[in-house]
Amino acid sequence: MSRYLCPECGYIYDESAGDTHMGFAAGTSWEQLPDDFVCPDCAISYKEDFTCSDESTA
Repeated sequence: MSRYLCPECGYIYDESAGDTHMGFAAGTSWEQLPDDFVCPDCAISYKEDFTCSDESTA
């Protein structure tokens, strides 16, 4: 699972945790979020602005 960081405020969307406050259950992948997703904390950054941090370890 990966984590996605908002470059504006530092909010992190963690696929393994989801965001129940926003209605996204644990395990909801980044691709499953709507295309018009905006950062729930700052509402400045759009989905394409987030950076991915792959948490996978081998």
